[in-house]
Amino acid sequence: MKVPFPTNRVDWVNTVFLLVISLTAVIAAPIYIWKNGFDPFLAGLFAFYAISTGMSITLGYHRLFSHLSFKAKWPVRFFTLIFGACAFENSALNWCSDHRRHHKHTDHDDDPYDISKGFFWAHIGWILFKTLPEPPLDNVADLRKDKLVMWQHRWDKLIAVLVGLILPTALGYLWNGPVGALGGFLIVGALRVFCVQQCTFFINSLCHTIGRQPYSTRCSARDSFLMSLFTFGEGYHNYHHEFQHDYRNGVKAWNWDPTKWTIWCLSKVGLASNLRRVPNSKVLLAEITEARRRTEAELARVAESEDHAWRESATEALQELLDRLSTSYGELETAIADRVELSRKALERWSSETREILAHLAEIRRARIPASA
Repeated sequence: MKVPFPTNRVDWVNTVFLLVISLTAVIAAPIYIWKNGFDPFLAGLFAFYAISTGMSITLGYHRLFSHLSFKAKWPVRFFTLIFGACAFENSALNWCSDHRRHHKHTDHDDDPYDISKGFFWAHIGWILFKTLPEPPLDNVADLRKDKLVMWQHRWDKLIAVLVGLILPTALGYLWNGPVGALGGFLIVGALRVFCVQQCTFFINSLCHTIGRQPYSTRCSARDSFLMSLFTFGEGYHNYHHEFQHDYRNGVKAWNWDPTKWTIWCLSKVGLASNLRRVPNSKVLLAEITEARRRTEAELARVAESEDHAWRESATEALQELLDRLSTSYGELETAIADRVELSRKALERWSSETREILAHLAEIRRARIPASA
């Protein structure tokens, strides 16, 4: 079996560290909890660190630095760089370089966490077996001009150890002596790192494997409400790959996206600005485009049926749906091209019709094609 990496160039220091911290989290931490319990202090400290490091990845590393989806004042940038380092996911500069490469080469060889190389590879294999030398940082010239980013790049490992492991250990000691110190290291340190990392990794693996694709099927990215619950809104991955510079991942009002809400709140107190967002009309156009593609694919499937009567009726129904979608698409595309200000009512009409058409399409898909087909 051919491995997707040259084993003679593996960064074994990185690999051994991740294996040790992961084994410590899944073996030693549960033993500690079983013997000593999970007191309120450790629980609160774990929650603070998990939210701070997790949000520093989603809000800072991802939406702020990788995609430049908004601008932030130095306190926000400093906080996310400090606690982003504590996630032990590399410096912001390296993280952003990998992520930008992922978007540019999604599902291809130059994608660092290419899902076509397997679920394990996309999830953690590409990190465990990171090769040396690492790819050149030739796509982050803008970040190289940021003094805070470059400062963190030089010291991220030291920051991670001091703030991410030693500080919670010291706080645990002040709270409950040696037992508290061990709890601080195992629970707030190792277990928290493991949990935050796995949530990040699942975006690269699970959200390229399971879920819906309402905006585009041009790549493997998928939307997962479940993953959005564990990743502060990052689970809406299909939308993100279609509109990567939008500060929102969960674009719908009902989507669970705490990162989006936090950025919006920061903008209201003057700590964030220039929030980039895709117009609702363009989002809807993408949905209609995808609905047309699905309808055309279903027409092709139905055409293979040998049951003449069923094929004729299904084709007629599908063609009617396709005509309605094409009409909506044409009207909306023209309005966007002419820069017509579309009312919420007009957009809702097109959106409602698209949902109705997709519901009809689902009914036709569920219809059983005779065995002779």
